[in-house]
Amino acid sequence: EEKKALTRLALLGLGWGIGLDRFYEGRTKDGILSIIGWGIIFTSIMYFSPCSGYDYAEGVKKYSEFSPNPLIIIPFGLGIYGATLIIRKAFRLLRSFESAE
Repeated sequence: EEKKALTRLALLGLGWGIGLDRFYEGRTKDGILSIIGWGIIFTSIMYFSPCSGYDYAEGVKKYSEFSPNPLIIIPFGLGIYGATLIIRKAFRLLRSFESAE
């Protein structure tokens, strides 16, 4: 039981972005949805972020005219929610490791 909890915790810690812990648990559909979800979050953060190439470098000089895209809040919120779920699952696995005999 301890080994199982440690293995799941290691997979969660190392492969949370690609759902390794979910694939290990046999939940393939959840693993694929995890990959898609985190991919959408990271891609939209990069898309909506204000720092993109030459325009960003020139825009730094005119910081008073800078206006970030307000839609950046959505992927950040979803990312914070996902990180909260990961931390909650990590604590649950740590508790199961503690109680295992």
